[in-house]
Amino acid sequence: MLLLGPPGVGKTHLSIALGREAILAGYTVQFTSATTLVAGLAKAHSERRLDEKLLALSKPKLLIVDELGYLPLEPDAAHLFFQLVSRRYETGAMLITSNRSVAEWGTVFADPVVATAILDRLLHHSHVLTIRGDSYRLRAKRKSGLIRPPAGDGAPVGSASLRPVTGGNEHHPRSGTAQVGAVLHDAKGAVPEDV
Repeated sequence: MLLLGPPGVGKTHLSIALGREAILAGYTVQFTSATTLVAGLAKAHSERRLDEKLLALSKPKLLIVDELGYLPLEPDAAHLFFQLVSRRYETGAMLITSNRSVAEWGTVFADPVVATAILDRLLHHSHVLTIRGDSYRLRAKRKSGLIRPPAGDGAPVGSASLRPVTGGNEHHPRSGTAQVGAVLHDAKGAVPEDV
């Protein structure tokens, strides 16, 4: 699953909530930021322990990678991330949050060919949710007048909406909570009663 959208709309919050639900359902989950993940892969590679690190990252049923794209990756780091995605492909779920659209991932990975190969594997059995709206972090400052709202006809200040981009066409949620339930249904076969 890819959760895409601007900073402050709740991507990390949703990924943690989905990870928590997966844990409560009996699945193993690992959460990491993209920068920490890539730094760990690079360190393991330099210490000739990359296979060991990739094996460890292949064990959780769900690997959550937060904030991919906030900083561009070096070409070597992009290749290491590709190896991880390839290792987990069709064997373990990944949930990735990003502030970049998939069309921008060529610049994120500094190599359009590697980005295409990564996206090919990630999107094969995946759902992409784009979250639109203003940053929740800036909501109070906008209400107090310290910051002006952005120009345009976007979502009201402090609101966000989920929009499925691919997959999940059989679900037509009325709220973000319903969409999360639909995603959980797809991931483990049943919608939790409390979602």
